[in-house]
Amino acid sequence: MKITVLLSGGVDSSTSALILKEKGFKITGIYLNCYKFCNPQDAEDARKIANILNIPFYVFDLTEDFEDKVINYMIRTYKQGLTPNPDVYCNQFIKFGIFFDKALKLGFDSVASGHYARNIDNSLLKAKDENKDQTYFLWSVEKEKFKKIIFPIGDLFKPEVRQIAKANNLPVAEKKESMGICFIGTVKLKEFLNRYLQPKEGKIIDTEGKILGTHPGYFYFTEGQRHGLNIKTGGGPYYVAQKIPEENLIIVAKENHPLLYTKKIEVTEINILEPEIFKKEEIIEARFRHRQPLVKAKVNLNEKTVEFLEAQKMVAPGQSIVFYHKDYVLGGGVILKKIE
Repeated sequence: MKITVLLSGGVDSSTSALILKEKGFKITGIYLNCYKFCNPQDAEDARKIANILNIPFYVFDLTEDFEDKVINYMIRTYKQGLTPNPDVYCNQFIKFGIFFDKALKLGFDSVASGHYARNIDNSLLKAKDENKDQTYFLWSVEKEKFKKIIFPIGDLFKPEVRQIAKANNLPVAEKKESMGICFIGTVKLKEFLNRYLQPKEGKIIDTEGKILGTHPGYFYFTEGQRHGLNIKTGGGPYYVAQKIPEENLIIVAKENHPLLYTKKIEVTEINILEPEIFKKEEIIEARFRHRQPLVKAKVNLNEKTVEFLEAQKMVAPGQSIVFYHKDYVLGGGVILKKIE
């Protein structure tokens, strides 16, 4: 069985490659070069791991595809006043999209990655280590593709992964995790957006229309955001409650204000992975932010709406909402707007 492993230069993908090699699979390491600000050290670390494991190693240049599928999506979404989730699109269109298709054409049987997730009988399940679970970013991958996707560390906890890497003298055993946006690297979000969107000063007002300060552009802010607001009048803390792009206006509210809470949302780009389970369960669990506690909700696929059993705070349009039942990922969608 020929498997290609997405080597990012981190401990998770490196340990994944090690595990598959020890199981006797014929593996090849691939590093994806997707953006001009990628950390060159990551590519070098990936190459070192391939040398240590004595496996073939290649670099795929997908910069044009990444610009087209991920960067353009991010800019378009921010411009609309929404908050995009580029990691979801990266998994869907790059790692398990364009690259996945290339890998199969090249004769590989499966694609493996260092994601914290489990693939059991072609169903996507939460990782054993729920603190590191990454299924929130994988809901949009087509169901059929899970037949040829492997997550070698899905049954391990992060300390176990580092321990395995250390025991096998992998130089990335203690490497810090990358906290950036997908392949964007260490570039700050504001600096990234400045390359594509022109800053423009606008007003920050409260729910009664009182001007509290100014901002450099509505697209820098996320609904529910607290920090980074230029409000010096006191009386806070304030949270971003609403953005009005056409007026370059940000409306803020104090904690527990009704405008910060959402009971029902409209969802788009829905992808259902487990239709049979979905049909049986009237009430499912949902997550609308990564690592956020699961909340109970009802989903109406015909109307493309999700109604929370209890009103939820800081729901940001543009972000993903992912559906769960026990450990199974039932699917997900993109939050289009708040209804009530």
